[in-house]
Amino acid sequence: DVQLQASGGGLVQAGGSLRLSCAASGFRFDDYAIGWFRQAPGKERERVACISDDGSTYVTDSVKGRFTISSENANNMMYLQMNNLKPEDTAVYYCATDRTYAAYCAVVPVAYKHWGQGTLVTVSS
Repeated sequence: DVQLQASGGGLVQAGGSLRLSCAASGFRFDDYAIGWFRQAPGKERERVACISDDGSTYVTDSVKGRFTISSENANNMMYLQMNNLKPEDTAVYYCATDRTYAAYCAVVPVAYKHWGQGTLVTVSS
């Protein structure tokens, strides 16, 4: 079974950094796209960053230059390094994986079949 477990969230002041981790099992990273999504209160879930099955990375414009996605395929781990955090980054962050659109890193959450439980990131001003 595909399983994902996100961790690393917390409370941080604006300008600070956090690193989120996603422990994955039950699939090979080079067969799937894996990504980070976030959902703020009252807002739709949005894709933050993604790694496609060939290792290409995608980062949404609002976090470019601040967030970096990476993976350790041998250990089935994915990370999101978040620097210069802003209050608007406050959200529950989820890791997710998809095989159907693995080459394209789909933007819409509905394309992702498997989800982790989410980890809360709160950025204070």
